[in-house]
Amino acid sequence: MKIKAGDKVKVLTGKDRNKTGKVIQVLTNKSTGQKYAVVEGVNVLKKHLRSGKKSEKGQIIELSAPVHISNVMVIDSKSSKPTRVGYKKEGSDKKRVAKVSGEFID
Repeated sequence: MKIKAGDKVKVLTGKDRNKTGKVIQVLTNKSTGQKYAVVEGVNVLKKHLRSGKKSEKGQIIELSAPVHISNVMVIDSKSSKPTRVGYKKEGSDKKRVAKVSGEFID
């Protein structure tokens, strides 16, 4: 997978265009196979929670909703620019490589 949890990414389209953040989680829709990324501070929604018990109060929480993985791009750590991701074999390991600088991402 080209984008993994912990990567720093830039949003390319949508209401949060040009925002950057860290990937919290990568999700896959089992029926369609499409991939989504949950990015910290991007696509923030307000969710209203009801009180569970009489002593608890209802509350409004903010959470980051998933963004389609095609709408985000990994930021290269060396040049701080968005980059495409490729793969290179090093010995018996297959590692991710930033196309802009040619350095390993992991």
